[in-house]
Amino acid sequence: MKKGQAGADDLIASILSGIDEVKGQDVLLLDLRDIENTVCDYFIICNGTSNTQVKAIAGSIRKIVSKAIGDKPWHVEGEDHAEWVLMDYVNVVVHVFQKQIREHYDIEGLWGDAKVTEVESSLN
Repeated sequence: MKKGQAGADDLIASILSGIDEVKGQDVLLLDLRDIENTVCDYFIICNGTSNTQVKAIAGSIRKIVSKAIGDKPWHVEGEDHAEWVLMDYVNVVVHVFQKQIREHYDIEGLWGDAKVTEVESSLN
């Protein structure tokens, strides 16, 4: 296991729990560690159905990560319009989209070399 992987695993689990708590949809984990010159080790991508749900997902992630492991995002962008909220936890970057915005930017397609894991939600 890579140094710091246990911490990353706890962070990822907390983020996924935050997404699941407010029923974030189409959750993907992209492992970027084998790609050169990446800004982080993982992307977590999900979407909500409205700006209200996107804000709720971001808020849930922030709350659960803080409570579970005492971490907070280094940087957050996009909460005002809540079409695409980016939460930067340094080694893990979370993208919370509205569905049509996610389809437009196609982050998954841009990072096609990443190992992609579909994350089952409690809705399934």
